[in-house]
Amino acid sequence: MSSHGCGSHEHTEKTHARQDGEIRERLSHIRNKILVMSGKGGVGKSSVAAYLAVALADRGFRVGLMDVDLHGPSIPRMLGLKGNIGPGSGSGKASPVKYSPNLEVMSIETLLGEDKDMATIWRGPLKIGVIKQFLSDLEWMDLDYMIIDSPPGTGDEPLTVAQVIPDAWALIVTTPQEISLADVRKSINFCRQVNLNILGIVENMSDMVCPHCGQTIELFKTRGGEITAAREGLALLGSLPLDPAVVAHGDAGDVTLLARQDLPFSKAFAGLVDQVVTRTARETASVEPEDKEATPPAETAPGAARRVIAVPVSEEKLSSHFGHPDYFAFITTDDGTI
Repeated sequence: MSSHGCGSHEHTEKTHARQDGEIRERLSHIRNKILVMSGKGGVGKSSVAAYLAVALADRGFRVGLMDVDLHGPSIPRMLGLKGNIGPGSGSGKASPVKYSPNLEVMSIETLLGEDKDMATIWRGPLKIGVIKQFLSDLEWMDLDYMIIDSPPGTGDEPLTVAQVIPDAWALIVTTPQEISLADVRKSINFCRQVNLNILGIVENMSDMVCPHCGQTIELFKTRGGEITAAREGLALLGSLPLDPAVVAHGDAGDVTLLARQDLPFSKAFAGLVDQVVTRTARETASVEPEDKEATPPAETAPGAARRVIAVPVSEEKLSSHFGHPDYFAFITTDDGTI
């Protein structure tokens, strides 16, 4: 009995060591990692993460968008993403969902099949394992930016990112009112305790322009994010107005509003992207995305006829419940052959 336990322990240690090595190798091919987080829900954090990834990709950067909000994934719906993970280039790994030639996306919702409303009933260790698998078991292209959408608060998911990706930057989203800012201060302290560098603060829903009279309405007070940033010695990356068009486009899975320069939100968001590019460029070598060849869409890539299936596994056996296995096995098939 003891001998079997020892062997099992050694096997687990080797598995973890191999996975850690694969994660380090993958991260070495990602220039900038940005964790988008918030102190509380409902502040538009996922919208900022999704739009930031799309906007960077539209500027020619190679971008990965990783949704680690495992209990409430919303990124695929906000982007209108219909695809699923596919085969890699022969390494035995899967590839993320291709949204555009320059943007790859991974979310737990892409593994849920037809039932997108299925609850993921997971404890901390499993969530940690899935986040690590998103890095170790997926063949991301070489990226200029990895945008990571985290659930609100300071729980397992942002802590895992801070530990697994020590050179990540935190981008903290808030609304101007004090009840949100109080939680933002907790997020700031969290980042400092775990040595997670803070890129800056984004104040969302800062005000609203009345569509009838054109006057500015301060629905949630104003300048709260700016004042907090100044007090904490952080950069205010941008103040985004509340715009009903953002809500409508988000529900429809449509991000084309970013190209509409007649919208105050789109203008403000372009300024936010400018800030992100400028500040990350200070820490890394400048990137010339226009000189890069666009990655071909998934349907024209080699091996596109192959498929990848996510299989829930518990205790090294097939799990009968997708919602809470020990981990997932990515199985690659080629015309029905594993």
